[in-house]
Amino acid sequence: MTHERCAWRPALAVLVTLALGATTAACGGNSDSGSSSDKTLVMWTFKQPHVKALQKVAEGFQKETGISVKIESYGPDDAYVTKVQAAAQTKNLPDLFEVHTNGDDFTFGAAGLLTDLAKDVDDAWLNSYLPAVKQDGSVTDEYYKKSLAQDAKTKGIQLGQRLSVPLTIGTFGIVYANKQRLADAGITAAPTTWEEFIADLEKVKAKDPANGGVTLGLKSATTGLEWLMQPMAYGMLGADKFHALFGKDKASNFSSPTGVQALETYGRITPYWMPGTQSLDIDAADLAFAQGKSTFNIGGTFTLAFLAQNGFDASNVLTFPVPAPANGAIKDLSLAPFALTGMSVSSTTKNRAGAIQWLKYLAKADVSATFAKEALDIPSTNLGADPSSAVGPALGAMIKAFGSGPSAYNPGDTSYKPNAYDGTPVANVLIDYTPLKKKSAAEIGAEMTKQIDLFWTKQ
Repeated sequence: MTHERCAWRPALAVLVTLALGATTAACGGNSDSGSSSDKTLVMWTFKQPHVKALQKVAEGFQKETGISVKIESYGPDDAYVTKVQAAAQTKNLPDLFEVHTNGDDFTFGAAGLLTDLAKDVDDAWLNSYLPAVKQDGSVTDEYYKKSLAQDAKTKGIQLGQRLSVPLTIGTFGIVYANKQRLADAGITAAPTTWEEFIADLEKVKAKDPANGGVTLGLKSATTGLEWLMQPMAYGMLGADKFHALFGKDKASNFSSPTGVQALETYGRITPYWMPGTQSLDIDAADLAFAQGKSTFNIGGTFTLAFLAQNGFDASNVLTFPVPAPANGAIKDLSLAPFALTGMSVSSTTKNRAGAIQWLKYLAKADVSATFAKEALDIPSTNLGADPSSAVGPALGAMIKAFGSGPSAYNPGDTSYKPNAYDGTPVANVLIDYTPLKKKSAAEIGAEMTKQIDLFWTKQ
């Protein structure tokens, strides 16, 4: 998948495979690295949309510390990896990297390219971050055990190391709506229930039959399952019954009355898909929305920057999380965020103290808010009870949708699924129900169960 879609791509040939997923828009320019000193730092990123934002906050950092930060972009991902590989071989690494959290930070660290930040990040610094992500970038017991496997690509990391600190965070299950189109249809507020969402779709479609639908990159079928159906079903059923959908018990899995009911509730969206949305990849679906061919678009927090890069006025967007049904088990459904990118310090920097200062500076609430508004990306820091006042209504509404605990849908939690689970074949079955309308909810529930059971047999 593309632009922060959690794709897995080849990585450093001398090391391992990296967990990567940057935006397709991350095709940055490049320049020769400058040399660092006690008054200059060089930072590399694969995220072209972050360059201007980082440059802007670097101006304030220089005024405060006297240290300049030169931001260099190398993208897309493969070009970034190649650049790091070459620099590692020639011992010409930058002072700082933007990295995919719990991905290339661990693989770079395993190769000895990064410095351990565990003793630098004290409680005061750590408390700058949202609780859900403040441990990300640290080698927990889970990641350490994975590194011990014979074919592990992170072999060499040590328990307790911190190889990055969070920079940007996000989640899936964010609905984008064209605010002007909503107003034209008499809608002035975001829906708070699944029924209200369907009713709004109906109103807009009636007002604008040609362009009033909803888009989602269903060519990557897991988007329908994981970005839309699952958060809705989680809110409808609650954690235990939702988890049971993926279990072995036919009395509670997708083939059960409960599973079929969840599918039928999800299927209410069927009349409102933009024609042909099942053939669109994620970028094409986002572009269709940006170009006015649809009024609603399903994505993630990362989608806003992509829309803006492609001409959509960010002030004309209304964002809200996928809502739960009115009579659902969870009345205050929220979305659990996860770290997307982080910041790491090179093991070869000549100015480690200055690099640490830069990371602390980025963790300041006012600095991270400035970065967020410029990059249209959500920062990892705690912006308080009213984030909209710091970063604007679109980003603020997404931050307000974040939560934790049993009332939050967590796309990163796979503990209730078979170890070998792969959502693709399950999602491909779901496409035959909606939007394609080839089979009934009961037939699809039985087929989804069959696919999931195959994974259980591989336990």
